[in-house]
Amino acid sequence: MREFTKDKTMSIYFFETDQQQQTYLTERLPDETLNFCSEPLKTAAQARDMFDAEIISPFVHSHVSADVLDALPSLKMIATRSTGFDHINAPCAESRGIPVCNVPTYGENTVAEHTFALILALSRNLHKAYMQTSAGNFSLTGLQGFDLQGKILGVVGLGGVGRYVAQIARGFGMIVLACDPVEDSEKAERFGYTYTTLPDLLGRSDIVTLHAPLTSETRGMIGSENLSLFKRGAFLINTARGELVDTEALVRALDDGILRGAGLDVIAGEEVFSEERQLLLNPNATAGSLKTALTNLSLLRRPDLIITPHIAFDSLEAIERLMITTVANIQAFRRGSPQNVVHG
Repeated sequence: MREFTKDKTMSIYFFETDQQQQTYLTERLPDETLNFCSEPLKTAAQARDMFDAEIISPFVHSHVSADVLDALPSLKMIATRSTGFDHINAPCAESRGIPVCNVPTYGENTVAEHTFALILALSRNLHKAYMQTSAGNFSLTGLQGFDLQGKILGVVGLGGVGRYVAQIARGFGMIVLACDPVEDSEKAERFGYTYTTLPDLLGRSDIVTLHAPLTSETRGMIGSENLSLFKRGAFLINTARGELVDTEALVRALDDGILRGAGLDVIAGEEVFSEERQLLLNPNATAGSLKTALTNLSLLRRPDLIITPHIAFDSLEAIERLMITTVANIQAFRRGSPQNVVHG
């Protein structure tokens, strides 16, 4: 770990912050030099303007690559305001003695509740009903839903969020199947789910919900091969990471009737929703980025999809917990005992 002087004011840069977060951080880190940016950190060119940064605190839309790290010669710590850290080149940071500290828990129940918001919206056609009634059409045609009681919910990934989802599902009278590399029989009994293999879960579940981390093993785990195993007419929910799902394969599965619908809070390449105009007009845009943009934009017109803009984590209480832990991570590092250090 890079050395620092405990009684010296440190230069800290926070990215993707709003005014409320900036006020909170200013009040709780009064002895540091704080710099705020509402935009994500993505390029080395941006980082070069922050060459004095000793601590940076990105959020999920920032990309802390090796090039960005090269442009930050004074950097001593990264305090990401998230549980996931796939937006940071953690091995590179670790090799340079720069600890990457995350927020291990802050929104398990929050994300689980949003998961069920998507499930309920799909099961009762709330999105279609809203659009119809907004247009003055009060017909019931095409709006009949289905009960959750007695349905099988397949939960992929039984960390904190997955366990909350299983617990909520049991309250609805659902049968819960679970798939996770590490099985915990005590928690399975307590939260009321049964472990099985991924192929069996996909083949039996009426609704499949993803709560796995993004790793080299899980990237694209829901692709053409696994989608072919789904129970015909099932629904897919993803509030975890967009890259868990092959978007093109998902579209084919919807077109072919393998899936009846999907609820997505995250999509691979989701940043194009706010940048599509600049991307489409950019003469240097790659064929891959343009294809991702067009594919994702086409999803917005599908009546069998509900898409929310990566807000599953975003409740008042969850953000407060996130900020509390981020401040504690910075203070622990300043004391010389970093906490919540992740390893790539």
